[in-house]
Amino acid sequence: MILSDEAEAKSWLLDLPEWDALAAERLETLTALLAEENAKQNLVSAASLRAVWRRHIADSAQLLRFVPRETSSPWLDLGTGAGFPGLVIAVLRPECAVVMAESRGRRIEWLERVAATLGLANAEIAGVTVEALPKRPFRTISARAFAPLPKLLELSAGFSTSDTVWLLPKGRSARQELSELNGWNHVFHVEQSLTDPDSGVIVGTLAGRKGRKA
Repeated sequence: MILSDEAEAKSWLLDLPEWDALAAERLETLTALLAEENAKQNLVSAASLRAVWRRHIADSAQLLRFVPRETSSPWLDLGTGAGFPGLVIAVLRPECAVVMAESRGRRIEWLERVAATLGLANAEIAGVTVEALPKRPFRTISARAFAPLPKLLELSAGFSTSDTVWLLPKGRSARQELSELNGWNHVFHVEQSLTDPDSGVIVGTLAGRKGRKA
């Protein structure tokens, strides 16, 4: 199934077990705030705002398919940028502690303002580079268009255990990046994106570098 337009994206979201009136209200507010802020700073492409529910909301929410509610917390979103998928995950799973790592000042201000406006007590904005983020284990790690796969793992493997679920939307490069990955013990595979027929999501677990104990 590929969500081809805004109507299909909204219909799919309505069927999520995480969907309720509060989530709907918060996501409506998020899309309005995003459009307003995007006129001031380039958070997302202007063209993508015309399909915001498919390109950003459903595209983020589809990651919930791969991690059960009871095992998703705490969740680390690396290089969260405009807040995707981090803000959407925090809205849809309010019981899940979501840490969004972002080092750019104006993005940090945006994320903090939106989290406060939406009342997301479970959202933490870590306004530092990934290298400066204190190492601790997370149950789920996501990164959307953050870095090439080898560099991403190099920077963030310290936040992972052998049970951590990695969710890495990679667009058209997903299969190629995974096929070229060397030096890591992993159980990664590519899942079809629901929002783009040409895009994939790298999903799986990581046991550390080859030649080292997990």
